[in-house]
Amino acid sequence: MTVLDMPYRAARHPLALLDRAFALLNAIPYSVIALVARAATFSVFFRAGTQKLADWNSTLLLFQNEYHVPVLPPQVAAYVAASMELGGSILILVGLATRLSVLALLGMVLVIQTFIYPEAWPDHIQWLAFMFLLLARGPGKLSIDALLESWHRRRM
Repeated sequence: MTVLDMPYRAARHPLALLDRAFALLNAIPYSVIALVARAATFSVFFRAGTQKLADWNSTLLLFQNEYHVPVLPPQVAAYVAASMELGGSILILVGLATRLSVLALLGMVLVIQTFIYPEAWPDHIQWLAFMFLLLARGPGKLSIDALLESWHRRRM
């Protein structure tokens, strides 16, 4: 009998309610947790990409005057950033090429943290938390990656 199957007996076991709550939380499938992490990643980066597109002239000015990205010319950096934010976030949301997309966006966060907004580390570390989960454990079963993996295994 698991903690989930046991009736609540407060008089006999004062921590039974807490044990049951923890057991319920531990029973949440990883796929659900990963879906939340994918949605969080999507919301952060898709919003940033759409803001760039909403006023492209301002975006170009920001990259020329404020966002000094090493190596890339400002106009190229603006296109790369918007493409990565929009494309990568959509791929992560649907769970396609998830780990590769997360790795690319983590690289972009590293550039932002190092060269553009070093004082924004509290936001960046939160992004790292849900993105690192996806990088380490993958997108979960509710993803195109999982469907492709399943299809590939059946063909072998």
